[in-house]
Amino acid sequence: MKNHIVRTHRSAEQFPPGEHLARRIAEVAADPVAVPADTEEMIVNRIIDNAAVAAAALVRRPVANARAQALAHPYRPGATVFGVPGRFSPEWAAWANGVAVRELDFHDTFLAAEYSHPGDNIPAVLAVAQHAGRSGHDLIRGLATAYEIQVGLARGICLHEHKIDHVAHLGPSAAAGIGTLLGLDPEIVRQSIGQALHTTTATRQSRKGEISSWKAYAPAFAGKMAVEAVDRALRGEGSPSPIWEGEDGVIARLLGGPEAEYAVPLPGPGEAKRGILDTYTKEHSAEYQSQAAIDLARRMRSRIGDLVAVASIVLHTSHHTHHVIGTGSNDPQKFDPHASRETLDHSVMYIFAVALQDGAWHHERSYAPERARRADTVALWRKISTAEDPEWTRRYHSGDPAERAFGARAEVTLTSGEVIVDELAVADAHPLGARPFGRAQYIAKFHALAEGVLDPAEQDRFLGAAQRAARLSAGELGELSFAAAHGVLARAPRLPEGLFR
Repeated sequence: MKNHIVRTHRSAEQFPPGEHLARRIAEVAADPVAVPADTEEMIVNRIIDNAAVAAAALVRRPVANARAQALAHPYRPGATVFGVPGRFSPEWAAWANGVAVRELDFHDTFLAAEYSHPGDNIPAVLAVAQHAGRSGHDLIRGLATAYEIQVGLARGICLHEHKIDHVAHLGPSAAAGIGTLLGLDPEIVRQSIGQALHTTTATRQSRKGEISSWKAYAPAFAGKMAVEAVDRALRGEGSPSPIWEGEDGVIARLLGGPEAEYAVPLPGPGEAKRGILDTYTKEHSAEYQSQAAIDLARRMRSRIGDLVAVASIVLHTSHHTHHVIGTGSNDPQKFDPHASRETLDHSVMYIFAVALQDGAWHHERSYAPERARRADTVALWRKISTAEDPEWTRRYHSGDPAERAFGARAEVTLTSGEVIVDELAVADAHPLGARPFGRAQYIAKFHALAEGVLDPAEQDRFLGAAQRAARLSAGELGELSFAAAHGVLARAPRLPEGLFR
């Protein structure tokens, strides 16, 4: 692994295109190195995971709207859309499937200087693979690259510090993954990356304050833009260059400024792509840093007993958790019983309160309006706060996987004055947690979320295809989608018409 130093270069400087970060990423994409067995196994796990959470979200309004837009763009050869038969233009298939995957905030995560959901790469890369007639082997290679680039960018370039949304790393990673999938020349990939970054850089307001359904759409938009960027680059169109390092580029104007330097780690020539192995999936449908908090609450509830006796709860945690999903965000909406599901998902105070009361977490019931508005829940919720602890922040950023932590220490003060303390560094489903996720757990999650959405035979068919993904022929990649059971899609809300019919 080599750290590439990235900084702003003035227009008058000598800065050859071969030294641009976009070109360095393109060279990683073009490297014919084989995909390791453990990387391939984890890619299959994440294909299953994405399909599971997409199935659970299939009739939610944002997903139904995105699907309706895609269905207005039938195309051959095209790509599949979750839940329905037929083929559709690949960028629209990537869009619809991307929203379905992202809607419940229930798939994988990577946390470093920046944070991301690398599984957001899968819809775009898979859609192009289906449309372009590529094999499962090609798909696995493309996804290995997409994860590697996403992880490298998230390790090296912090976006949230400058209030830039994390999907700014997704456009380039998806474009790079598509480049590997198609075996493109590095120069074409470089131009694709530049276009994808330029068109997908936006502020973090989509995840701040009154969080809307755009939180699910933003990654899908990045995937769609990556597909379109590759198409334009294949036709000979260029991109703003250098996109990161230019005098008016992303670093100079949107990130650390003209004097800032970043170190982006990327594998060298012939070095295997293992970035996906540093990412984690979710057992619970909530922001990743809430995963350990949910497990901690479930563990503590028996020790606390009567929750009416709670005077206050302080979650001592990392800077990131405190400022993004805690009271350090200064978002009053995080205590609003009428807040959107997306906002409640980003309130660790709400999540800890419900997990304490219920001893469980459910992707629908735990966010139901009547659940959020229960008087006893609101009372407990408003007794909870977060505080940044430098030690938790240090562990969050630790380079040692055995020490890295995304949890918290809970101090529960009762009205009697008694203080109950417990802590949990990583979620139970984390590779170092109490119950690490393996293939069996991914399959169980799929069955649980697909129940009542896919017929049992369709569940088994999909799982069989996914588990042999690397061996699927070009004509078989359509098997990595699924058909909804009869009547399921009719449960989606009635939608107003848009521009597309």
